[in-house]
Amino acid sequence: MRLTLLYSFLLLTIVSFAEEKPHILYINADDLGVMDVGYNNSLFRTPNINRLAQSGMIFTEAYAPSANCAPSRACVHTGQWSARHGVYTVGSSERGKAHQRKLIPIKNTQYLDEKVWTMAEAMKDAGYKTIHLGKYHLGKDPLTQGFDVNIGGDTAGSPNGGGYFSPWTQKVMAKWSDKYPKNTHRMVVYADQAIEFIKENKSSPMFIHFSPYSVHTPIQKVDKYMVNYKGKDINADYASMVENFDTEVGRVLEALKTEGIVKNTLIVLSSDNGGIRSISPQTPYRAGKGSYYEGGIREPFIISWPNKIKPGTTNDSLVCTIDLFPTFLEVANMQKPESKILDGVSLLPLVTGKKKLKNRSLFWHFPIYLQAYNGKKDQARDPLFRTRPGSAMRFGKWKLHEYFEDGKFELYDLSKDKGETNNLVNSMPEKVSELKKMLYDWRKSINAPVPTKQNPKYKSK
Repeated sequence: MRLTLLYSFLLLTIVSFAEEKPHILYINADDLGVMDVGYNNSLFRTPNINRLAQSGMIFTEAYAPSANCAPSRACVHTGQWSARHGVYTVGSSERGKAHQRKLIPIKNTQYLDEKVWTMAEAMKDAGYKTIHLGKYHLGKDPLTQGFDVNIGGDTAGSPNGGGYFSPWTQKVMAKWSDKYPKNTHRMVVYADQAIEFIKENKSSPMFIHFSPYSVHTPIQKVDKYMVNYKGKDINADYASMVENFDTEVGRVLEALKTEGIVKNTLIVLSSDNGGIRSISPQTPYRAGKGSYYEGGIREPFIISWPNKIKPGTTNDSLVCTIDLFPTFLEVANMQKPESKILDGVSLLPLVTGKKKLKNRSLFWHFPIYLQAYNGKKDQARDPLFRTRPGSAMRFGKWKLHEYFEDGKFELYDLSKDKGETNNLVNSMPEKVSELKKMLYDWRKSINAPVPTKQNPKYKSK
């Protein structure tokens, strides 16, 4: 009798444990701007993303932790600002022409140190089956940083080895060339493998990092969608890529329904940074990828969880995808080890309506250079660089920029000036001083390095 009761207790404990750990699907687009989704811009056809948005919560003031790929992803997967892990950009921090750089930038760390505790490792520690699909960009092999399965991920930042369409020569994708017809889009592979993983592992908690390269360059049109953009004021090739992304995302979402687990799945959709302005203007927001004006760091951000998050809701809280790590930990009912530092906050109380976020600040630190894409059309501070060394912060409606080369500040009231065109620095010195202190205190708290050495190759003219 006692053995029977003990067995029943253990069985109930196991069942309860499984029920407490919902599946997590994290859809991380690449270079998808905040204005490149249908619910923000009707020129884009994204019916599946729109339905996902209607099923959960849209964040209207959502940001990436960095303005380009690798540092943003490094921040999300470590839950830490760039100054802690050292990934500030892609490749070298000495981007652009040497004689146009006044300062010697802080040296960049190209990939995450494998000693760093990652989101995938945390999920694995919490009992999750983990899979990465698509772009990784944080190290040579996702399998060494917490993932059980890797489909297509390595150090590459763009879909090289053949681009989006098969056959592929890139080592991690080459094997799929023999399994799919010629001209198959790589997103089909990622969606197929995600669906297969869902079918095989649905009885265990799953962490699915669906991170296709879409819609990163090269711009390669998807023919079957081109007719939808004929005669419209939009880059049709790019729009067809966005619609293709939406279609394959839709297939993965449908698999959750088919397998009967959608109600026990937290779904997040976001991007790693803003869109490229010369390809897709982010109007009314200024600039785009690589810039710390709004167009470079704002992003689409949706969280859906049936029966947990009220459908069709919007939220204007100041949030960042650096908040995902602590959010996923709380969803998985896992405590952060005391020795680990996470800079974000859990959004679970916010999305479930239990608690509002405290008034917070967001910060960005970029002691590096990023060369221009398209000169003045980039809408950056100057036509030579999308980013020069500096920091930025947002607090409430206020946005402050600081640039290290000339010591200049810019202040904007985003409630009235989303395009960051009216610099209030001279008319509001007290507000500048208030925010400057907050920014400096933050930099000191995380030991953020500020470049001060003059570049001997610099020429003022």
